[in-house]
Amino acid sequence: MNTDKRKVVLIGTGMVGMSFAYALVNQGGICNELVLIDVNKARANGEAMDLNHGLAFAKSNMRIYAGDYKDCKDADIVVIAAGVAQKEGETRLDLLQRNTEVFRSIINPVIKSGFDGIFLVATNPVDIMTRVTYELSRFGASRVIGTGTSLDTARLRYLLGDYFTVDPKNIHAYVIGEHGDSEFVPLSQVMLATKSVSEILADEKNDYKIEDMQSIEEQVRTAAYKIIEAKRATYYGIGMAITRIIKAILGDENSVLTVSAKLCGEYDSKNVFIGVPCIIGRNGVKEIVELSLTEEEKAKFQKSRQVLEDNFNGLEL
Repeated sequence: MNTDKRKVVLIGTGMVGMSFAYALVNQGGICNELVLIDVNKARANGEAMDLNHGLAFAKSNMRIYAGDYKDCKDADIVVIAAGVAQKEGETRLDLLQRNTEVFRSIINPVIKSGFDGIFLVATNPVDIMTRVTYELSRFGASRVIGTGTSLDTARLRYLLGDYFTVDPKNIHAYVIGEHGDSEFVPLSQVMLATKSVSEILADEKNDYKIEDMQSIEEQVRTAAYKIIEAKRATYYGIGMAITRIIKAILGDENSVLTVSAKLCGEYDSKNVFIGVPCIIGRNGVKEIVELSLTEEEKAKFQKSRQVLEDNFNGLEL
């Protein structure tokens, strides 16, 4: 990886891709060069112009331009946000076959360019599309990452922070599993600072209830559907999630983020890409953090894993 140059290529300049690009520019200092690639080259050029015109207001300078696949050769990270949009009433898994065809036309030219960095996938259904990227690219598993349940985890921490009237940064909780309908919150692992939320719920001195935790989990699980119903698409949150992952990689932070990664025996599972807490650094996934789940939570995880296995196995790659 060319870590000195800190070059990122974005493939797909739709709302998700450009929300990421906008967040990247505004946070500043994360990368030095951003290349925009889209099947609609005129749009990519227009987006690059628009972002460049705002650089005078940004925290730091960076080079932004529309390019093509040959520009991936010396990139540190290729972000894939291309694909067809999720429609109202459509699940993420409904998108699978259509977006698989889109990825065929992307991965091959990226590899042919000589790219040797990290793939970061944001296209839904993200766990399966990350596995598709892995299978088509034949890269090492640590260098193929999906945004996974990173946004879901952020949503969870926001809601829990609001519920307990605590800064979400002091809530330690994760959404794991498929980024979709079978995702879940392992309540046994939720902490407020260093205190277990399960312990807080069991304390009769307060009014916190387990039913409220279940309600919050459902709100997290259905958030995307509600946003799509209201405004036809989700993009700001995921754009910021992509930026956070990029920052962890290029900054070699060794931060724990819930990304879609390939399991190699963790959680009694192999080969599947699924949202789990991982240590993320300069070379991608440094380590998968295996949580100590209860038997009920293990069953939920296996159910989610099976959903992803069943859908992937129906593909023709």
